[in-house]
Amino acid sequence: MNQLDALKQFTTVVADTGDFQQISRFQPQDATTNPSLILKAVQMPAYQQLLQDTLAQHAGAPLDVVMDHLLVRFGCSILALIPGRVSTEVDARLSFDTAATVARAQRIIGLYQAQGIDKARVLIKIAATWEGIQAAAQLEREGIHTNLTLLFSFAQAVACGDAGVKLISPFVGRIYDWYKKSAGTQWDEAANAGVNDPGVQSVRRIYNHYKKHGIATEVMGASFRNIGQIIALAGCDLLTISPDLLAQLQADQTPVQQALSADQARLMDLPALHLDQAGFRFAMNEDAMAGDKLSEGIRAFCADALKLDKLLHTA
Repeated sequence: MNQLDALKQFTTVVADTGDFQQISRFQPQDATTNPSLILKAVQMPAYQQLLQDTLAQHAGAPLDVVMDHLLVRFGCSILALIPGRVSTEVDARLSFDTAATVARAQRIIGLYQAQGIDKARVLIKIAATWEGIQAAAQLEREGIHTNLTLLFSFAQAVACGDAGVKLISPFVGRIYDWYKKSAGTQWDEAANAGVNDPGVQSVRRIYNHYKKHGIATEVMGASFRNIGQIIALAGCDLLTISPDLLAQLQADQTPVQQALSADQARLMDLPALHLDQAGFRFAMNEDAMAGDKLSEGIRAFCADALKLDKLLHTA
C-alpha cells in the first residue's frame, strides 16, 4: 500500500489546487482553492476557454462579480470530480470587514445554488482575523459553512471553535518557514522534523484541544513543505495537500502509522480556554509568528486578487 492510500485510512485527504485536471488521479474526498491557486490556473492554456467563456457571459459586470463567477466555475468543475466539498475563498481585501465578507459569501453560495450545487458541498474560505471569525459565526447561523484559513495561532483556533465554524485550516509549512528563517544558521533540520516540527506541533495542539473539549469544528492541516509533515499528522480530521506532495505520497511505500487520536486527546489534561475580542487581539499581539504570517498571507492573497482583477480586465 502506498502512503497516500495508507493515509486515507486515518484522515480525509483533500486536494489543494485550482488545476482540477490533476484531481482525479489522487481521488481526494474534498478540494480547496485560494486566490493564488486560481490565478495560477487561469494562466494555463488548459483553462483559457473557461476564462474566456466566463468573461463573455458576464461582459460589462463589475470585476468583483466576474471574479466570483470565475471562482464558482472552477468550484463546479472540481465538484464534478470529487464526492465531497470544495472550498472557495472570499476576496482577501475584505479580511477586516465583517459585513462585506458576509455579503460576498452569500453571493458566492447563491451562484453555486444557481448551478444546482447544494450549499452543503461548499465551504466559504475566510481569513481568520477577528472580523473574519465573526463573519463566519453569522454565516454558520445561516447554514452557510465556512473554512477559516491563514490560521497560525492557538488563539485563532480557540476563537473559531467558540464561533462554531465548520472547519479550520491551520498552516504547517508557513509556521515552519517562519521559525526556520528566525533561527537562521542555528536551525537544525533533523531536530525540527516530524513531530518536532513547529508547524506540526501547532496543529497537534489545536486538534487535541478540540477533541478534549468536544469542539465540533473540523481540523484540516494545510500548507505543507514535505511529506514528513503530512505523515506526522496522520489521524488529523483532514489534510489538504498539493498535487506535487500527493504524487510523492502515492510513490512512497513506507508504512504510515496513526499519529493523532481523538480518544487519546480526550484523556489529556488540557484546560478549557475562551477568548473575547480583547483577549484574542492581545494573544495575537504576543505571538510574533502568527501576527507576521497572518498579515503576510493577507497581503499575498490581496496582491494575487489584484493580478486576477487585471487579468480579467485585459483578457
